[in-house]
Amino acid sequence: MLNRRVVLGSLASTAALGPMILSSRARAAEFNIKFGHDLTPDHPMNVRALEAAKRISERSSGRVELGVFPSNQLGGQTDMISQVRSGATEFVAMSGVILGGFVPVAAISGVGFAFADYRQVWGAMDGALGQHIKSAIEKAGLVAFDRVWDNGFRQTTAGTKPIATPADFAGFKVRVPVAKLWTSLFEALGASPASINFNEVYGALQTKIVDGMENALATLFTSRIYEVQKYCSLTNHMWDGFWMIGNRTAWQRLPAPLQDIVRDELTKAIMDERADTERLNDSLRQDLEKKGMSFNTTSYPAFREALTKAGFYSKWKTAFGNEAWDILEKSAGRLS
Repeated sequence: MLNRRVVLGSLASTAALGPMILSSRARAAEFNIKFGHDLTPDHPMNVRALEAAKRISERSSGRVELGVFPSNQLGGQTDMISQVRSGATEFVAMSGVILGGFVPVAAISGVGFAFADYRQVWGAMDGALGQHIKSAIEKAGLVAFDRVWDNGFRQTTAGTKPIATPADFAGFKVRVPVAKLWTSLFEALGASPASINFNEVYGALQTKIVDGMENALATLFTSRIYEVQKYCSLTNHMWDGFWMIGNRTAWQRLPAPLQDIVRDELTKAIMDERADTERLNDSLRQDLEKKGMSFNTTSYPAFREALTKAGFYSKWKTAFGNEAWDILEKSAGRLS
C-alpha cells in the first residue's frame, strides 16, 4: 500500500524521470499524444500518468508516445479544453465543473454538499450519472473515458479566520476556478468568489487579492498553499474529479488495437490515482498541521440547509434538468 511519503517521495522520482523516458523514443513514434493538466509534477495524477505513458510506449512497441504536461504548461484548464477542441492538444484532464462551461451537465457532479462520502461518489460516477455525463460529452464532439481521475473532497482555507459556519462566509473573498457552479455555490453562502486560474492562485493569496481558496488537501500540500494560508476548514463542500477528455479526430486516427492499449493503461492509471489520492487526503492533515495550518471541522447539514434556504438547489435543478437531477439524487439522496 502506498503511503504519503511513497507517493510524494519515491514516486515523485517517476515524475522527474518521466520526460527522459518519453523523449528517448519520441522521434520514432508513429503517434505522439499530448496530455495536459493543471496539477503539480508530484501529484498522484501526474505520477500515475507518467507510469501509464511508459507502459503505453512499451506495449505499442514505441508506436504511441504519451507526453504528459503538468502545472498548466499548456495553459489553464479553459485554454487546454479549447486546444483539445481545436486539435492542438490531444488530451486534457478536465474538472467536471469547469467542463460544464462547454458541456453544461458535466458540472452536476460538483453540486455543493451533494456527496457525503466516496461510496456515493463512485456509485454515481462509475454508474448512471457518469454514463449520462459521458454521453453528453460525446454528443459535444469529444472523447471521454469511462473513469474519472479523483481530486478529492474540497476544503476551505483562509488567511485570517477559520470558516466554521455558513455565516463565516459573509463577505469572504474566496478564490474559485473559472466556473459558474463554483461562483454560484459561494455566492449562495454569502461569500465573494473570485474566478482565478489555478496557476495564479498562490500569488493571489500572497498579495491578499483574495482571503482564501478551496481545494482538496493533496492539492493544498503539493501546491504549498500552507505557506500563504493559516486556516483549513474541513467543509467537504464539493467532490471534484477530472474527466479524461480527448480530441475525437486524433483519437480516431489511432488504430483500434492502439486505442485499446491507451484506454487500458490510462484507466489503470486513473484507478491507481484514485487510491493514492484518497489515502493522501486522509493522511495529510497531520502534515499540513506540521507546516503551520490550523484545522477545524464543520456541520455538513448546516451548510446544506443554508443552500436550500438560498434557493441554490432549486436553481441548479432547473439548470441541469429533471432527468440529470433525478440520477444525481439516486446516489446523493434528496437535495432540497
